[in-house]
Amino acid sequence: MPVDTKRIRGPEESQSPLLFLSPDKAPKASSRQGVRGNGEVRPVFARCGLISQAKGSAYLEAGNTKIICSVYGPREIERKDETDMKTGRLVCDFRLAPFSCLKRGAWIQGSEERDLSQTLLEGLQPGVCLHRYPRSQIEVNVMVLENDGSILAHAVTCASMALADGGIEMYDVVLGCALRQNGNTCLVDPSDSEECGSWLEGYGENQGCVTVALLPNLNQVSGLNADGEMREDTLADAVRTCMDGCHKLYPVLQQALTRAVKKKAPPPEK
Repeated sequence: MPVDTKRIRGPEESQSPLLFLSPDKAPKASSRQGVRGNGEVRPVFARCGLISQAKGSAYLEAGNTKIICSVYGPREIERKDETDMKTGRLVCDFRLAPFSCLKRGAWIQGSEERDLSQTLLEGLQPGVCLHRYPRSQIEVNVMVLENDGSILAHAVTCASMALADGGIEMYDVVLGCALRQNGNTCLVDPSDSEECGSWLEGYGENQGCVTVALLPNLNQVSGLNADGEMREDTLADAVRTCMDGCHKLYPVLQQALTRAVKKKAPPPEK
């Protein structure tokens, strides 16, 4: 029997996270050129340390999806609840630039962006050593400059790069990967039209979208979101495919962080 997987979460489930943009923002045609295999992801470009005023920052492109992230802190905060003073707090702010979608949005954060902020926080928090920053707050600000699909997955990766660039202690970096399931076939890292097409056409049997946040060295899933109606075996295969996609992305993140560290390192003494 098909299982409704619209709300698949960890033990600390939030009530409102949503994955996708509303259907009226979906383009009529995919901006991707050519045909990809089922396991192929879009070309990825990543750089760290682009915002000098921030503690850490990162920029990521995946196809036409463009995201920039800045990290500030840790900053000391006043807490009235003394039972929560032994650990730090991670705060995530997810924004879609007004010009990032086909339908121009507003600068004021809407409910969709608040839901994405909460989902981003749930995916990142298991990878950050918050116990190392008592009575402190770490702020993660994500801005989507151009939305061409899989924004939540790439925001997780970009934010993790910015945290590492800022020297925030982490158990592991966090990588994100999205997948569009259509019957017995799947498409990794879907574009906006491929992602939202399911909303416009309606989900059929064994169809949906999945986003996974992964700690690659620990091989642990820190966040999982699914939308649609999929069998249990199909969902399990989709999660494994997303995990493979995260591992494929890991060398790109390593290279970007290595380049940033070398750039910050002092020149050798002569």
